[in-house]
Amino acid sequence: MSAQTELHQIGTEAGASAAPSEASGSCCGGACHGEAATPAAEGSVTTVYQVTGMTCGHCEGAVSAELSELPGVASVQAVAASGQVTVVSAAPLDEEAVRAAVDEAGYELVGRA
Repeated sequence: MSAQTELHQIGTEAGASAAPSEASGSCCGGACHGEAATPAAEGSVTTVYQVTGMTCGHCEGAVSAELSELPGVASVQAVAASGQVTVVSAAPLDEEAVRAAVDEAGYELVGRA
């Protein structure tokens, strides 16, 4: 019997729900399914930007590092393959500040995706 099956059976015997938590949406919070591992905090703003020039992981890291320094930014996920950068922040960000940060990293902000 696998550990997961054993835990499932123990949870069922104790009267616990056998289904993954509905709050997380899946068994892993989505991390292994290409979703963000941590959902955005309530009241936060998620904005997707289109950035040109990113070609690799180093590019993703450079853009993410610059945007992470903006006030109120909680998380940044850059994907070179699509050119999309997802930013979770406490409030909407000033687009010129985002543009300046992306420029500082050496790339160009096209606008919101």
